[in-house]
Amino acid sequence: MALMFPRLARNFARNGYFPTDEPTLERTLSALCPADGPMAILDPCAGEGVAIAEAAHALGPDAVTAYAVEYDSERAQHARTLVDRCVHSDLMDMMITRQSFGLLWLNPPYGDLAKNADGVTDYAGKGRARLEKLFYQRALPLLQYDGILVFIVPAYVLDRELVGWLTRHFTDLTVHQAVETQFKQVVILGRRVRQRDTVPAEAKAARDHLLRIGQGEAAADTLPPTWPHRRYTVPCTRVLPEHFYRVTLEPQQLAEEVHRLRGLWPTADACFGATHRPARPPACALSQWHLALALAAGAISGVITAPSGKVLAVKGDTHKEKTQTSEFAEREDGSIAETRILTDRFVPVIRAWDMTPGSATQGQILTIR
Repeated sequence: MALMFPRLARNFARNGYFPTDEPTLERTLSALCPADGPMAILDPCAGEGVAIAEAAHALGPDAVTAYAVEYDSERAQHARTLVDRCVHSDLMDMMITRQSFGLLWLNPPYGDLAKNADGVTDYAGKGRARLEKLFYQRALPLLQYDGILVFIVPAYVLDRELVGWLTRHFTDLTVHQAVETQFKQVVILGRRVRQRDTVPAEAKAARDHLLRIGQGEAAADTLPPTWPHRRYTVPCTRVLPEHFYRVTLEPQQLAEEVHRLRGLWPTADACFGATHRPARPPACALSQWHLALALAAGAISGVITAPSGKVLAVKGDTHKEKTQTSEFAEREDGSIAETRILTDRFVPVIRAWDMTPGSATQGQILTIR
């Protein structure tokens, strides 16, 4: 099965998308064997879904339920035709039941994490902020204990932090160079265990080996055509994931809901729309104090013609100002302490645009405070 479809060939490296080449996929799958029972497997960065679909086929399509998450809408649409369940979403926006999968196929986006508007990243580690590490942190809790990890990343990403995580979370670690060497990828396989169950000597040897590969001091062997080691058994899944959904609506779902409801909120006018009733006249004539208060509150605005013939476009408003007062007190040591007190003061302002023909202030803005 071809891993790169013609319509996407021109965008091969778009958005950090590096699909697994076919020889690497075939040789990696030869290292896996199925358990005797139902299995659930996950690819949280599925692309077009080819890798996880091939994994399901190799383990036995009748016994495997394949799950996928893909950020790109076009690739997610294609993945839906190959797997049992695919959600168009960013993994960070997903709600997925923890420890629900026997196989985690993780070929994450490659690159440094971008900073947000505040100049910080969402990365919780202490080393170099990389996308590969972020996706590893998010995806690891989804893998059940004794579950198998297939982790495909560039070799140079293997720094002390990432290698430390791998050797604490996994045993029986193996690392091989991908068959396609363009992106300097390595394929790491391991079985998840609790940290207390790791063998210190084995973990130290694996850590040293992975670090030398990450620092360029050693090269991993290329994936062999036939797996020479003991194969990794993908364990059975007792219960399928209870939660596997996006916490926000997919764009297509939102469009369908808007179309069905004939708007984002068809009853908004009924709930919040003001009924335009004519203002009732006051019971008695307003005094000057009432008029000034209504003007300052903005209840009276528009063009007003005074009995003298003056025409004004009036608009009132009230804003808050702070007044500062200072109090001084002498401390016991003889020094002077100053206390500054800020007090809110509401200031009414009435502005009027003089529209009286022939007036000396015609066209000017008059302010009454």
